[in-house]
Amino acid sequence: MAGELWVPMFSLAGVMLGGALTAFTQRAAQRSADRAEEKRQSAATADARRAEQVQAIQEFLACAQLAERAAYSRPEAWGADEDGWQTGAKEVMTKLWTADRGVALLCDPALEAPARAYGRALNQAVWREIGDLEVNEYLEEHKNAFMTAARASLTRT
Repeated sequence: MAGELWVPMFSLAGVMLGGALTAFTQRAAQRSADRAEEKRQSAATADARRAEQVQAIQEFLACAQLAERAAYSRPEAWGADEDGWQTGAKEVMTKLWTADRGVALLCDPALEAPARAYGRALNQAVWREIGDLEVNEYLEEHKNAFMTAARASLTRT
């Protein structure tokens, strides 16, 4: 009779051990799946963030190009603004400053100062506050500094 008691106890112990191992395995698998999902979400967030940064930089560069075009097309003599150049230039510069704030908001903080400096240089070129220098000569250093900082910013993200 004593032998008969041991059989159910071993069976019960086996069931308990099997249940514990199953629970442990399920918990480990769930934790692994949770970590994989967190990594996937983190990668998706990083990709979306990088896309926002690229878009902000592209928008800034598009507006910078418009400002540069405005600087080159500025009439030499101030007079009646027959072609609406001044109105157009103001609109372009407003777009540039808005795009500049997008760079400051979405991109690496190290990109803010070069974007601001390039924007100021464009503003000075548009309104001819550059003395006798040619527009491209005046802008070259600021444009290159911004492009270098933008490239570095995008390789870090």
